[in-house]
This record gives sequence, structure tokens and C-alpha cells, in this order.
Amino acid sequence: GIPTLTVFAFSSENWSRPSGEVSGLLELLNLALRHELAALHGRGIRLRFLGSRHGLEPSLCTVLENAAQATQENQGMVLNVCFNYGGRWDIVDAAARLAAAGTPITEASMNATLSLAPCSDPDLLIRTGDEHRLSNFLLWQCAYSELYFSPVLWPDFDAAALDLALEAYASRERRFGRTRPAPVAVPA
Repeated sequence: GIPTLTVFAFSSENWSRPSGEVSGLLELLNLALRHELAALHGRGIRLRFLGSRHGLEPSLCTVLENAAQATQENQGMVLNVCFNYGGRWDIVDAAARLAAAGTPITEASMNATLSLAPCSDPDLLIRTGDEHRLSNFLLWQCAYSELYFSPVLWPDFDAAALDLALEAYASRERRFGRTRPAPVAVPA
């Protein structure tokens, strides 16, 4: 029943990691796409890749584009993979494109121009590995997201860990700046 899932696969800051680790992460993405694309397509999942293509090897860009094109007509869950993505980059890029087009920069125009569009803002942001920060992920879009922090490292974050996060989310009252309704007095 989750219509959209957005994962942070590789941040724009990850380029500063040791070169062997970066190469390993890039190869992991290639392997995952080769091994999982058919299964994702078979389940009706639509893949989207959000992030800058600047500085990426042309062969990697082709792999990402081919995977997105192969699933673009699917009607199931949308799986957004943020790759070479940073929230600050996304905001600056969207503002620059709006300015270049002469479009007024408003909340509505930003929402329509940011990478995540046309998907709605996340209801829940799950941060794994016991980190308690956003790490430059969907900064604009997570303004009213519920935050859930898990000590479980990403590779070990399984269905049971997801269930715990969803249970915690379901127990929260989302008010979006509104106050709680006043309690109704019941006559004795």
C-alpha cells in the first residue's frame, strides 16, 4: 500500500569517500540493476533516478536511463533512487532553472521543479545506522515528514525493521502546524 518509496543510494558528498569505496558503491548499483531490474519490472515498479548527471561516466548514465525507460509505463509503486543527489543541489538547481525560464520562484513552482516532482512529499523519513541527521536528503520535501531513527544499519534493515518504523509512524498524530482539537466536555 505504499505508493512511493525514495531511497538515498549515493549522495553528492559520497564522492569524497576513498576511491575504492566509491568504485564499490558504483559497482553495487550496476549489479543491483542487472540482477533486480527484471523482478522490479515484473512487479510493476516504476524506477526513477534523481540527482545530477554531472561528472558521471556516460556508461553509468546509460544504465540509469535504460532502467528508467524499461519501467516508465509501470503502474505500481514508484521507486525513486537518489543517486549523486544532494538536497542543496536540488534546491539550487530548481531555482536556477526557474530563474532561467523567467518563472517566479514560489512554493508551487519549486515543488513542481524539484527532482521528486510529481511525487508528493514523503510522509515518513527513515534514517538507519543510528544517525540522527538528514544528511542533505530531500531537504525541501521533508519539511513536514515524520522522522524515524533506527539503529539498524541499511544492509540489515529488513521487513521487520520496516514494520517497526511503520508502526511508530501510525501511532503519530500529523497536524501540519495545526493545534490539537480541544477535548469535548461530556456532561456528568
